[in-house]
This record gives sequence, C-alpha cells and structure tokens, in this order.
Amino acid sequence: MLNKIEASISHQLAELEAGVPKGSALHGHAAVLIALTDEPDPHVILTKRSANLSTHSGEVSLPGGRWDVTDPSLQYTALREAEEEIALPMDAVRMLGPLWPRTTRWKVSVTPWVAVIAKDIALTPNPGELDAIFRVPLSFFLADPRIRTDHIIMDDCTIHLPAYRYDGYEIWGFTAGLLTEFMVKILGASQAHNECVETA
Repeated sequence: MLNKIEASISHQLAELEAGVPKGSALHGHAAVLIALTDEPDPHVILTKRSANLSTHSGEVSLPGGRWDVTDPSLQYTALREAEEEIALPMDAVRMLGPLWPRTTRWKVSVTPWVAVIAKDIALTPNPGELDAIFRVPLSFFLADPRIRTDHIIMDDCTIHLPAYRYDGYEIWGFTAGLLTEFMVKILGASQAHNECVETA
C-alpha cells in the first residue's frame, strides 16, 4: 500500500508543492504530519489532546501545530511539532510530500504532510499536550465503519464527513476530513466525500 501512496503523491508532487503556503511570515498557518508506519497495512499515528488544554481538549488529532517564526517552512513545522508532541525524531521520518492545505472554521490554514516511519518506532506523548498516542490501520478507514456522518465547515464549504470510533477513541471533524481526503484522492477510496457546498 505504501508503494501506491508514494506513487500517487509523486505523480502529483509538483502541483501539491506549488499549493503549499511559503514565505517568511506564515502567521495563521499550521502543519500536521500524517505519519504512516512502514508495513503492508500501514498504521497512521494519531493523538488524543490533553483534557487540560484550553482549546480542542480531549480531541483526537494528527501530530502538528502552528508555524513558529523560527520555522524555515511548514514541512519543518510539521516535523518540529511531531518531535515535540510524540518524541518522533526528525531524522526518523521519510517525507513523501504535502497534501492540499485546508482552512479550519477558526481560519487557520493547515497543510498536511505525508511521511513514513519505522513500524516499531517508540513514541512518547508530551504530558503537557497529550493524553495518549495511538495507531489506526489504514485498512480500518478503507472499510469505512463509520458511526455517523458529520456536517462540518471547511474552507467556507459544508462537507459531509464520516466519524469513526477505534479502540475507544472517536475520530471526527477536521482530522477525519483530512484523512478522508487522503484516502479518496491518494488511495482512491470510495468513502462518500462530498464536494464542497458553498456556505452562505
């Protein structure tokens, strides 16, 4: 499956890289890492945010965060945040490339980056930011065992997205949206991923 993912991203890489926000002032931008384990059925690394955080407390998310003025690029932001949040060393990551930037309802532009990591790599949650780290096989999402379909706002559009429950964790909202787009546009999955319906 990783070969298919790498080939699909490589085929679109010029277009994808052209869409990545760049420059020396990326305030209001963020990046996340879709880290996939190197095995026949890759697992994606997800986190549960600390219940003590002031925003998005207790929610499932991808490793990542806001761009910092010391970050030379959004790719670096994704790698730095993953190192800070889950103790993933930058040199243990094989980057495949970016996906399409998406804007949250709070007007933060988020660029996902797809990467490969060793299947047996040890990861540790930053106790100040996370309550847990867990892994979900891509085959789980491809089977589409959704518990409901949510209606969320993304890039000023209403999009209907699946929500999942895996091993006691609920995966929904913006994170589910990024993963679903990855499944549909990179892996050719058949999940219902409605086209943008402009929000009035």
